[in-house]
Amino acid sequence: IKTVTALGGYAATAVTAVTVQNTQGVTGIHVIPAQTVVAQINAVLSDIGADVIKTGMLASGELIDTVYSVLRRTAPDTPLVVDPVMVAKGGAALIDKDAIHAMKGRLLPRAHLVTPNLPEAETLLGRKIETPQAMREAVKALLDLGPKAVLLKGGHLPGDDLIDVYAGPEGTQEWSGRRIDTRHTHGTGCTLASAVATGLAQGLGMIDSIARARAYVRRAMETAPGFGRGHGPLNHAHTVRPFTEE
Repeated sequence: IKTVTALGGYAATAVTAVTVQNTQGVTGIHVIPAQTVVAQINAVLSDIGADVIKTGMLASGELIDTVYSVLRRTAPDTPLVVDPVMVAKGGAALIDKDAIHAMKGRLLPRAHLVTPNLPEAETLLGRKIETPQAMREAVKALLDLGPKAVLLKGGHLPGDDLIDVYAGPEGTQEWSGRRIDTRHTHGTGCTLASAVATGLAQGLGMIDSIARARAYVRRAMETAPGFGRGHGPLNHAHTVRPFTEE
């Protein structure tokens, strides 16, 4: 919600799970019943609607099947950005094996864009991705799972120079950048996917949406407030000026 707001969009969220976490890790997960998630989705789409839909943490196969079914019925033509959230920044598993299977069989073929990091892509493909060339090959394999486009994020590769690799209807594209030496990376994946979704909702093309999203996330990392003793949060509000009453 912070990301979408900071980039000039309007966000509405169907809560799928309540987590107990801080910058040092996740210590509890309460999955919201599927019928409650469906009710949230229906409440928003039947009134406000959506230009783009993004999925995040979907902890069970049942929940993924349910979300897939309700979106197919209520928003069949709305672009879908899938952030295949699987593992928290501190290493805690956030979805079960049935959810991974359902994601591959249901959500990915429906997705306009899927945005995995390397561990997520390795889980989806069942193989290691340890070099930039392996990333390029992995993107092609991920496209074979059915999404229209893939953005594979390379932040987990070793070294100071990193790449993200994209493939989609426009062809392929790579972005490179210097690693930021910081521990304040909590929520970078969700932030990037939300930023891309916002750009698409605003009418930007896929490449332009990704480029703006990457720049937004990088600046949010560079200006992180420094909170917490673990993986600290980003500065999502770096685009926002404080309100002053005139």
